[in-house]
Amino acid sequence: MDPTVRRYLDDLVDAARDVLDDDLVGAYAAGSVGMGAYQPGRSDVDVALVVAEPLAARRKRDLVARLRHEALPCPARGLELVAYTRAVAGSGTPEPGFEVELNTGAQMPFRATWDPAERPAADGRFWYGLDRDILHEHGYALLGPPAADVFAALAPADLRRLLVEALRWWLALPTPADDAPAPGAEDAVLGACRSLVKARDGVWLSKVAAGSRLADAGYESELIARCVAARAGGVPPSGAEARAFQRRVLAEIAAGS
Repeated sequence: MDPTVRRYLDDLVDAARDVLDDDLVGAYAAGSVGMGAYQPGRSDVDVALVVAEPLAARRKRDLVARLRHEALPCPARGLELVAYTRAVAGSGTPEPGFEVELNTGAQMPFRATWDPAERPAADGRFWYGLDRDILHEHGYALLGPPAADVFAALAPADLRRLLVEALRWWLALPTPADDAPAPGAEDAVLGACRSLVKARDGVWLSKVAAGSRLADAGYESELIARCVAARAGGVPPSGAEARAFQRRVLAEIAAGS
């Protein structure tokens, strides 16, 4: 793990324990950190906290106050943190089910969501079930039991439905319609690769690893190679190319349901 990120996560766990005390069951690095694919300057830091019981409003506010960037500076683009009860983490539900959510960082707009009902449907409600499924497979325990013992995997039908919802959400985002390179289009393609590998092979991989697996099998090799190169400073594909790729992946995953 990147040593700067490791120190930050140690400090984050200490701060969370100060607020939650014995109610803190575990803390887990997720996303690129959990998958060993963290890229300085590009990746976020994703963390899931697991608590024994639902949190009172005061403790939610105290947790956000201690962990937001202004109190605990995040060395990455930003921190995306979600807290779940032990019951929700182990339920395998596709619903959001979180206690509190925090987005904060030097390059990330601050956002605290105190209840799943406050999460706008337009922002996507599929993230949480998918993230917990990834945590079941790849969560890096910073504190507490192994992630596989705490987070349950989604049922296959729920997993496929959330993958479809996620792809449709991404396709609904505005993107340039011309053939000019579109920064960010590489992540749209590689994110779709990750969904397709999960649907085909039943494993979660990082975006680059998923793209490489598909390219090695002869699937859209040229486009994927350009997308991987774009993450290291190369020219990204156009928005039109990314959309066409996402639609092909969506069609395959949806047909499998």
